[in-house]
Amino acid sequence: MKLPSRRAGTVSSGGWPGGVEGGGVARRRVCIMLRPRQAWQPTGRNGKTWGFITMTEHVDLGRRKLLTAATAATGAIGAGLAVSPFLASWKPSARAKALGAPVEIDISRMEPGSMVKVEWRGKPVWVVRRTPEMVAGLGAHDPLLLDPGSAASKQPEFAKNPARAQKPEYFVVLGVCTHLGCSPMSKFAVGEVEAGWPGGFYCPCHGSKFDLSGRVFKGVPAPANLEVPPYAFVGDGKIVVGAEGAAAA
Repeated sequence: MKLPSRRAGTVSSGGWPGGVEGGGVARRRVCIMLRPRQAWQPTGRNGKTWGFITMTEHVDLGRRKLLTAATAATGAIGAGLAVSPFLASWKPSARAKALGAPVEIDISRMEPGSMVKVEWRGKPVWVVRRTPEMVAGLGAHDPLLLDPGSAASKQPEFAKNPARAQKPEYFVVLGVCTHLGCSPMSKFAVGEVEAGWPGGFYCPCHGSKFDLSGRVFKGVPAPANLEVPPYAFVGDGKIVVGAEGAAAA
């Protein structure tokens, strides 16, 4: 509908601009001035009466800021949730570790005489930081050992020595008895298992005994020394078990 302009006009008794000619309908002259934010709309319930409706505009700035912040926060959370699976995929999964993915071990805080246990390929791996006294006593009981030179045992080429290690201070070994796959116990104290015990590992299941280099004693069920896995040092504070280039012999 065409709105009235800024000039004098006539309005009929029904409220329609321009009036109605004839029929005895009374007409009166009014001055119609349009104001900003006004609209010519029906005002009655029956929709037949028309008039000016003032339109107001109120902006709640506080609510607008709240909605903006909420939208931004939701977007940030959504982005974080979307990125998390990608970040998690960069880490080796449990299946990947079981299949042989390298495992990194932090040895920077190990005290002399302590042991750290981790898992690699579904098997326990022990890292022992030997004291100078432990290292010095490794050759004192060779006649009691079944394979003191590790000639028939599994270890990397660099571990074919009395310490069975790259660095004599750190001994890395699989914690699996070579008899039936049990897990031996650490018995590092001299005489802890029996008289003359030099310290090492003892399997209580069937009585197998190993020294502090994992070398098996004579007269026990275990047929071979404990296995030394491939590993490599990364700086002075980390060992990577299963590192490439350190294949077992």
